[in-house]
Amino acid sequence: MLKNIVNFIFEVGMLKKTPRTGFQFLGSGCESVAEHILRTMFIGYALCKLEPDVDELKILKMCLVHDLPEARTGDMNYVNKKYVRVDEKKAVTDLAETLFFGSEIEETIDEFNARETRESLLAHDADQLALIFQLKEYGDLGNKYSREWIGFAKQRLYTETARSISEQIMSTDSSDWWFKDKSDWWINGSNK
Repeated sequence: MLKNIVNFIFEVGMLKKTPRTGFQFLGSGCESVAEHILRTMFIGYALCKLEPDVDELKILKMCLVHDLPEARTGDMNYVNKKYVRVDEKKAVTDLAETLFFGSEIEETIDEFNARETRESLLAHDADQLALIFQLKEYGDLGNKYSREWIGFAKQRLYTETARSISEQIMSTDSSDWWFKDKSDWWINGSNK
């Protein structure tokens, strides 16, 4: 049993080494699947705070495991998906059968993919908002294609809360959180 859990954690480690492949078409940027999952989880957490009548744990679990199969399948961008069919279900089943809690992972991914519950829609929104945040950062750094990509990602949002966040993303400079205070501190390096 412990060997299977150890193997599972090694498999999860592959997500750090698995690149999100869409950025090659954008022309700039890079991100691993693990980095994407981390941001998606924080966005899911924030969405839970804005939507208090949802199951927070369920949303966080969906955000955590939604791209777990990519440790086995790799990340398939929209161009790849035109030509290559990935058996994600088999990847999830093969993983799940090795773990005593595998059925929970399988059920969580199935709920995410079905998009039938409020929680699954919010988890999908967290996934798309993570992309929108990333694209906005690249746009702020000069990528001229990022805005067009953001437009498509915004059309994939399900909830009004996520659409409102996407509008706020677009009106916020990605460096504001750390560079909004343009005081003498940036010259003197102190708060005097």
